[in-house]
Amino acid sequence: MTPTLSVIIPVADGGADFQRCLAALAASTLKPDEVIVVDDGSTDDSRRWAAEAGARVLTTGRPGCGPALARNLGAERAVGDVLFFVDADVEVRPETLARLRDAFAADPDLAALFGSYDDAPGDPGFVSQYKNLMHHYVHQISREEAVTFWAGCGAIRRGVFEEFGGFDLKKYPKPSIEDIDLGFRLWRAGRRILLEKRLQVKHLKKWTVRGLLRADIQLRAIPWTRLILESKNLPRDLNLTHAAQFSAVLAWLLVAGLLALPTVAAGLLRGVTPWLTTGRLAAALGGMALLLLALNHNVYRWFARQRGGWSRRGPPVRRSRFWRHSARRIWSDAVCGRNCVSGARRPCAGRGKRVMR
Repeated sequence: MTPTLSVIIPVADGGADFQRCLAALAASTLKPDEVIVVDDGSTDDSRRWAAEAGARVLTTGRPGCGPALARNLGAERAVGDVLFFVDADVEVRPETLARLRDAFAADPDLAALFGSYDDAPGDPGFVSQYKNLMHHYVHQISREEAVTFWAGCGAIRRGVFEEFGGFDLKKYPKPSIEDIDLGFRLWRAGRRILLEKRLQVKHLKKWTVRGLLRADIQLRAIPWTRLILESKNLPRDLNLTHAAQFSAVLAWLLVAGLLALPTVAAGLLRGVTPWLTTGRLAAALGGMALLLLALNHNVYRWFARQRGGWSRRGPPVRRSRFWRHSARRIWSDAVCGRNCVSGARRPCAGRGKRVMR
C-alpha cells in the first residue's frame, strides 16, 4: 500500500531561504498530500509565502517556542501516513519525496528514515562549507541501520510518532537533540530506522563561528553526552564510534595537559611530581596531538578531495579547514569528556513525560 505524505516545516523569519525551500517542494516530481508550515512568531512574510505556496499555515501562538514544539503541533494536525520533517532553510531535490515514499511503501517494518545534507552547501562562506560538509561526511560513512533520527530531513510513520509521544519538549524545551532522543527511543523499542544516504538535501544556512560553536557544544555535545550517560548502552553509530570515543578522551587529556603546562614550567608541581618535567609533558602533549590527528586522518583526506588540500602551498582557506577541524574537535570532545566524568559522579535525571498522546 502506498502511504500518503505530509510535509511539516517549522519556520521563524525564514526569509529568502524559506522561499527557496517552498519553491523546491513545488518542483518535486511527487506532490505531497499536504504541506504544513508551522510559524513560530515570524516578523517577515513567511506566513504569506507559505499560504501562497498552497501550504496549510499554523502558528505556535507565541514567538520563540522552538522547532520541536512546532513539529509536534504540525504532526497533531497532519493526516498523512508518513510525516516528513524538513527545515525551512533546506532545499529538497526533485526526487526526494518520491524516494522516501517508495522506501516506506517497500518496507512495512520501516518506522523512520532520514538523509543528510549534500556536498554542495548553499552558502559559500568557509564556516558554512565546513559545517555542512562535516555533516555530510559523518552521515555518508555511518551505518544505514541507524539508532537515531534527524528532523532536518527525516520522515516517520505518523502512528509511530504518536505512539512514542513525538519530540520530548519537557526534556528538550529548547532546540537541541530532541530528534536524536526520539530516534534512540524508537531503536531501543526495536523499531527500524534507516539512514538513506541517497536522500540528500541542500542546506542554505549561513553559519558563523559563534553559531557553529554554540550548536556543536551547547546544543549538541553537552546534551548528547548526558543522553549517553542516561542510556549507558548507546551503540557506536554516527560520531559515537570507538575512534570517536577515544578521540574524546585523548582531547580531554590534551586540554588538561595544556592547562597544566605553565604550572609545570614554573616548577610548582616539583614537590608532588618530580618526574614530570616541562620537556616530558611537552613531548607527551605532542604525541597526543599527533595521535589525535592520526585518528581523524580520513576526515582531512576527504576534505582535501572535496575542496582542495591543506599543504603549505595551498590557499590559506584550505589549510585553515584542517586547523579549524582540529580545534573544534579538541574543544567539543573535551566537553564530552568533562560531562562523562561529572555524570559518573551523580545520578542521571529522569526521562520526563512525553508530550503527545
